Order: sequence, then C-alpha cells, then structure tokens
Amino acid sequence: MSDIAAMSFEEAMKELEAVVGKLERGDVPLEDSIRLYERGAALKAHCDARLRAAEEKVARITLGPDGHPSGLAPVEGL
Repeated sequence: MSDIAAMSFEEAMKELEAVVGKLERGDVPLEDSIRLYERGAALKAHCDARLRAAEEKVARITLGPDGHPSGLAPVEGL
C-alpha cells in the first residue's frame, strides 16, 4: 500500500473504489475488513482535502466599472 499523502486525487479515488468494492463483497475476514475500513476513511479524508484545495484555487474574473477585468475573486459556494 502506498502513502496516501503522496497520492493524487485520482489515485486515491481509484483505491477508495477498490476498498469499497472489497468491503461490499463481504468475503473479507473481520480483521482485514477493519483495516480496509480504516484505509478507506483515510483515503476519503485525503480526497476531501484535495477537493477543498482545488476549490480554493478556482477563481472568477471580476469586472471593473468600465467592464474590463480588474482582478480575481474566489468562487463562493462550491
């Protein structure tokens, strides 16, 4: 298993989907299920953090009174 902190959003989502698939099948021993659940929770938290960081980078162009771009402002409500 690779270090979650070093994963891209896409890598973490792919592994999270695999973890969920294994847990949904229900054929994993209890101890392994617990480890998978913990890994899945960590992967979800990592994905959430990556999404929040991406949302903060998204910006909209603000227009001045003359209608020309005057700067950038964060997009609200994403």
